[in-house]
Amino acid sequence: MLDRTMDWFAKAFIKSSLVWLALGVLAGLAMAARPEWVSWRPVHAHLSVLGFLVMSLYGVAYHVIPRFTGHLLYSPRLAGWHFWLSNVGLAVMAVAFALVPLTGRTWSGLLTVGGMLSAAGAFAFIVNLWRTMDGPPAARGGGIRETGPQRLNVIQPKR
Repeated sequence: MLDRTMDWFAKAFIKSSLVWLALGVLAGLAMAARPEWVSWRPVHAHLSVLGFLVMSLYGVAYHVIPRFTGHLLYSPRLAGWHFWLSNVGLAVMAVAFALVPLTGRTWSGLLTVGGMLSAAGAFAFIVNLWRTMDGPPAARGGGIRETGPQRLNVIQPKR
């Protein structure tokens, strides 16, 4: 039997990606309606690529990689930290990019902080999935192995 539940962080990444998508679409529509707002292009690009594309990839990967490999996720706690680092980092970067056309100056300190938070989140993801793929099998002999809030069913081949 396949475990159809999602860990909170996988669902949160997918839901946040939808919010980022909506914001990216709105930024794109605004630039299409007002071509002089082309200076908002970095905001639109980061909302669309980091916000929608990458956040949805994180959520889907956290859900499927443990199931594909048959290994428990190395650290659900690290995945939670990853969620907050990536989303707060992107929000800080988006604000910094948005401030450039509004104030006429570059907010490099704010961009650096946002970029570092996003990068820390990406490295947390890399470590977590790498350790997951190299980890011990989730369950031998069938069934579910409980590890707190995370559950993983492994489908056993028929003999």
